[in-house]
Amino acid sequence: MLFRVDPASTISLAEQVATQVRAAVTDGTLDPGTRLPPARELADALDINMHTVLRAYAQLRDDGIIEMRQGRGAFVRVDAGAGTVRLNELADQLLAEAKRLGIATADVLTIIQKRAPSRREAER
Repeated sequence: MLFRVDPASTISLAEQVATQVRAAVTDGTLDPGTRLPPARELADALDINMHTVLRAYAQLRDDGIIEMRQGRGAFVRVDAGAGTVRLNELADQLLAEAKRLGIATADVLTIIQKRAPSRREAER
């Protein structure tokens, strides 16, 4: 698994790591039960502070994506992808309905983006 961070980004380094793990779980790159790299090892590879990786892992733990096992590391939870499966089913249904109505995928994405709350609104 390859992680990357952008130190110039306005998104915190910990959030960048957490987002990449979430995406990897969602797209199946990280299977349930997969062990994540040790925090020190990942921090060294990304040239960031180990505590930044630990913050990302703690956020993922709090979100129910990973579990931390004392002395054994961080693992993707067995049930981490359950919501993703349902979301993928709904996305498939949405795209099938859009196709039936003659709406292009790009237009569906535009509709979703317009309806999605802004990041600031979502944080409230």
